Amino acid sequence: MELTTDVIKQLRDATGVSVMQCKKALEEAGGDLAKAEVILRKRSAASAQKKAGRDLGAGAVGSYTHDGAIGAMVLLSCETDFVARNPEFVALARELAMQVAATNPAYRSLEDIPADAKEAALAVFKEEVAGKSEDMREKILDGKLASYFRDQALLDQPFIKDESKTVRDLVNEATQKFGERVEVSRFARFSAR
Repeated sequence: MELTTDVIKQLRDATGVSVMQCKKALEEAGGDLAKAEVILRKRSAASAQKKAGRDLGAGAVGSYTHDGAIGAMVLLSCETDFVARNPEFVALARELAMQVAATNPAYRSLEDIPADAKEAALAVFKEEVAGKSEDMREKILDGKLASYFRDQALLDQPFIKDESKTVRDLVNEATQKFGERVEVSRFARFSAR
């Protein structure tokens, strides 16, 4: 398949990644847009891993209010002021604040959930699977715990505007797009209800 500028532009619009990265992914995928998106997502996760140890010296606070009754703020951190002032970076911070307002997560990620919260949930779920065989019990418990806490961990939630992505995917894509480490450092939600 011939790679036209329209196809490359379509992938760039969908992912926000540079033209050259889009072109390489499309070449690797044989022109298949869906496969190229998967390739870019895998690369964004790898890119985020490589940059994980870098210092975060800048960032943007995104805020969102809904009908004056619910509000949220997110501190989206990055390495430089250059990225922190980028309109797309600021827009991402606001999108994440909207996510927090809509979903009210209790934790930043699954890794941040305290052991006592996991134990309390496990105690409830153990009662629900008491009559199952031992090997089935473990699988069911793992699934129930993952499902229960996924909705409470911001980075592991499906993104409200595109459920095919998690919030972690968005942050990883931003890391790849901006070329530096990007991380949700803090968030807060307020409600008058």
